[in-house]
Amino acid sequence: MHAGRVTFAALSVPNYRRYYGGQSISLIGTWMQMTAQAWLVLTLTHSSTWLGVVIALQTLPVLVLGPYGGVIADRVDKRKLMIVLQGAMGVQALALGLLTVTGNVRLWEIGVLAALLGLNNAFENPARQSFMMELVGPEHLRNAVSLNSVLVNVARSIGPAVAGILIATVGDGVCFLVNAGSFVAVVFSLTTMDHAALSPSPPMARAGGQLREGLRYVRSTPALAVPLLMMGIAGCLTYEFQVTLPVMAQRGLHVGATGFGFMTAAMGVGAVAGGLLVAARGKTGLKPLMLAAAGFAVALTGATLAPNLALELVALAFAGAASISFMSTGNSTLQLTAAPEMRGRVMSLWFVAFQGSTPIGGPLVGGLMAVIGPRAGLGLGAITVALVALGGLFAMRHLPRPRTARPSAVVGAGASVASRG
Repeated sequence: MHAGRVTFAALSVPNYRRYYGGQSISLIGTWMQMTAQAWLVLTLTHSSTWLGVVIALQTLPVLVLGPYGGVIADRVDKRKLMIVLQGAMGVQALALGLLTVTGNVRLWEIGVLAALLGLNNAFENPARQSFMMELVGPEHLRNAVSLNSVLVNVARSIGPAVAGILIATVGDGVCFLVNAGSFVAVVFSLTTMDHAALSPSPPMARAGGQLREGLRYVRSTPALAVPLLMMGIAGCLTYEFQVTLPVMAQRGLHVGATGFGFMTAAMGVGAVAGGLLVAARGKTGLKPLMLAAAGFAVALTGATLAPNLALELVALAFAGAASISFMSTGNSTLQLTAAPEMRGRVMSLWFVAFQGSTPIGGPLVGGLMAVIGPRAGLGLGAITVALVALGGLFAMRHLPRPRTARPSAVVGAGASVASRG
């Protein structure tokens, strides 16, 4: 009983329970849309190249505008900004759904709507990430971030399966319409929260040079710069599973689409288990981040060398657990370290490091596999995250340790996820 209370401690906060319920519906819809959009592009073009172009259009705005999204998040009421932007995502899904079900959708329209969604994400994600501290406070922050990671991976298991059934029975356009409706749940959760129970950071007054100020702040704070650099490197070359796993399934293990489905599911199950473990027992700081990276490297090495599907599934389950541990630990460490007036900008850089690196890392990893072989992608990921772990170890030994603060001090003086898979 006690373990359960610890694992799900953040759900004792009424506002977080409301938010978590809304997100649980919305995220399933999001994964349904991602699956249906990929299928729609492939159906229209029969080209993996065009699929890559659409993914790039959706992620490039994050790379380019993500840091400025953090500036906006620090200037405004994060909850109100999220309400507007979540509503806009619903409109985007509705437009794509109507175009598709009426048979009028064209590739360029999918590309434009994908770019608009990426633009929205560049501003919504920093607000959502930094809103978590205002929602649950420092005491439950690490737990809330871990539970969010669990939710993302549960949705990743459910959403594509539901999408597959709908695509086969009523068509891919219905997936977009269902996703549009799912945003009602999260907008409702945000609009009906108990405002008095929130702890909003004072909005930062508009002024010139605030983006540069945020970058200088991170650069001069090793406790922030090191985790961001670690995620930036890993995000670019390790978290490219949408490229590495299908190629490994098709050409490395020769297990086809069914095997690919099992591989994705194994990683998702491992991520859920790892997320629950971190929620119950996880810690923040550079040492647990370095240990998570080391475990990630070991698991990916096993996945690279696995001779058959059975061993591959075991290795990927451990890789999923380690990947969530690395992400959750880094996210919580940054939010607890950043000053309230800087939190939006810091978390925007985290999102850029994780998501915005896709247009860079994806083609590099894909090109390497084309030249060396299908196992090279996972192998590069393993080597990269091993070097990240060594860099974290070096930083632990050579950088000054940050002074720790009690949670109450963090709230008063300074001290808040989504998954790419």
